[in-house]
Amino acid sequence: MNQALKYIGVVHSVLKNRKECPFQENENAPEATIAIYPEFAGGIKDIQADTEIILLTWLHEADRSVIKCVRRKKYDSPVLGVFSTRSQDRPNPVGIHIVKVVSISEDGGIKVDGLDVLDQTPVIDIKPLKDKKKLKGV
Repeated sequence: MNQALKYIGVVHSVLKNRKECPFQENENAPEATIAIYPEFAGGIKDIQADTEIILLTWLHEADRSVIKCVRRKKYDSPVLGVFSTRSQDRPNPVGIHIVKVVSISEDGGIKVDGLDVLDQTPVIDIKPLKDKKKLKGV
């Protein structure tokens, strides 16, 4: 079984260190550009501006040894199992982000609003966000 991830691109963001990152994209996260690698550029041909996508990233600076943590750096709060939190520090640091596409460039760049990840964060997948009402009966 081949278990290797293939990064399909990388995030370009003004966020350069973890202290600058908001906890969630809806907490004043800046616009960012997703640079899709040339071998995967054909996969974004039907993505359009003003749509929402699910972006999966590899949170490359995460601490992969974390099994227990506290919410939002509130150190006086109860310790929780990491799988009941949205912490970026976890054994497999996959980031899940719902973002609105601002624009698509000819060179394979996807500009998105409100992305809460560091510059140079690897992108592992993109999926369309479907309206649940539209999916009934499909």
